[in-house]
Amino acid sequence: MTENTPHSPAPEGQQPAADAQHDAGHAEAAMPEQNLEAELAELKAKSAELADQYLRAQADVQNARRRADEEISKARKFAVESFAESMLPVLDSLEAGLAIKEATPEQIREGAEATLRQLKSALERNKVIEIAPPAGTKFDPHQHQAISMVPAEQEANTIVSVLQKGYTIAERVLRPALVTVAAPK
Repeated sequence: MTENTPHSPAPEGQQPAADAQHDAGHAEAAMPEQNLEAELAELKAKSAELADQYLRAQADVQNARRRADEEISKARKFAVESFAESMLPVLDSLEAGLAIKEATPEQIREGAEATLRQLKSALERNKVIEIAPPAGTKFDPHQHQAISMVPAEQEANTIVSVLQKGYTIAERVLRPALVTVAAPK
């Protein structure tokens, strides 16, 4: 019988201990390498998926921005359309009144009053509201512009008279009412 030495061949089916340890160490080293490669492939796939999601989100944002810009452009372009449409009957009434050559002063006055009602109605439909405070109303510098202070038999800083009506549009002052205000006594 021969002894197993590191240099002698091992009997069939058996590996020398040193070779077995080397192969086991090599197998263990190969396993983490395979795990790392699988993990790397998984991370690459996840990265590609996230990059795709990012590009899609960017495209969605750009499309939303473009649509919003188009809507704003249309709103600016056609904002006056409703107002102009409500003013057309007023225009028609004025033209019809001027077409009558032999109108009496009463007919002219009646036509002017009807046209004024149409105009006020058209303005109100478009949220243009008149500011015409009655006498005795407290002066509001946000809606009124004092032209002068006059002695009056009412409380100081109240409106005595309206010289010119003011107007608001959607609760924003378009033109303040020009008023005279009671002076302090």
